[in-house]
Amino acid sequence: MWPQAGSAYDVGLAYSSPPLAIMIIHSRHNWFELLFVWRGSVLPRILPRLCLVFLISLLSAFATNWWISQHAQSSLNIYIFTLMGVSLAIFLSFRNSVSYERFWEARKLWGTLLIVARTLAGKLLAVADARPESRQMLHGICAFAYALKGQLRQDDVAAHLQRLLPAAEWQAIADAPGKPGLILLYLHRLNASLRHSGSIDQWQWQSVDRNLDALSDVVGGCERIRNTPIPFTYRVLLNRTVTIYCMLLPIGLTTSIGWLTPLIAVFIAYTYMALDVLGEELEEPFGKEGNDLPLTALCYGIESAVCDMLRQPVPVPAPQPDGVYLY
Repeated sequence: MWPQAGSAYDVGLAYSSPPLAIMIIHSRHNWFELLFVWRGSVLPRILPRLCLVFLISLLSAFATNWWISQHAQSSLNIYIFTLMGVSLAIFLSFRNSVSYERFWEARKLWGTLLIVARTLAGKLLAVADARPESRQMLHGICAFAYALKGQLRQDDVAAHLQRLLPAAEWQAIADAPGKPGLILLYLHRLNASLRHSGSIDQWQWQSVDRNLDALSDVVGGCERIRNTPIPFTYRVLLNRTVTIYCMLLPIGLTTSIGWLTPLIAVFIAYTYMALDVLGEELEEPFGKEGNDLPLTALCYGIESAVCDMLRQPVPVPAPQPDGVYLY
């Protein structure tokens, strides 16, 4: 069963041989609990840099009186950092918007895959339930989902493809790099076989064919996202700017807030660095970090939907509750 609302679950599939990453799906915490959430946040990735900002803040607070006495006219003005911070926040907001757009487009593409699987199952079982090609096609759609996951993540999905595809078909694509495309060709051939046998008419064949074309669009869209990252130069520019700004910030703060500098500087640095790292995670939605898409859970959902319409149990272990979703 899928998780109940307000719960967090571990979708760990026992048949998955490679180690799986996790996507954090927490229950709805109140504001106080969110202050202490560790897993699923980007804090572990930026903690070393925050510690460095804290040390710079302490050194700056210790040396402030000496610096002012020796260089009273050359102290950094906090208003300079205010202007820089506003500009930097705008750039980070734009980068995160672009990253989330890529993430959301990837999620819509996988949602389309689920919709197509349900649509084809309904059409084929309504008009050609007795034909073996119908069930082979539905199993082939599930295999297509696993093959696409394997291609996007370089995962080993051979066990799934072997159980979902006929032996001859599996042998033909076992060593091929583009398995989703070959499985799609296999589905087109099954559709043509249904048409030639007279199990479906011309209009029904065209309807199924349009759904198969939608699967091709899903592959193309996912490959576009995976193979066209945000320009590396833009990422380097933001990373350098955020890091240098956060390292210099304590020097400007000490002249106005003194020993409060370590607390305030670390908090501001956390905000900017977390936004920078979050943008990096979201721009690659098919990865295995805590905020990427749970492709294993999505593949299970697609197969579960097909099996429900076939009136048969899902031949893989059901998700087990354990706090997080596994990829």
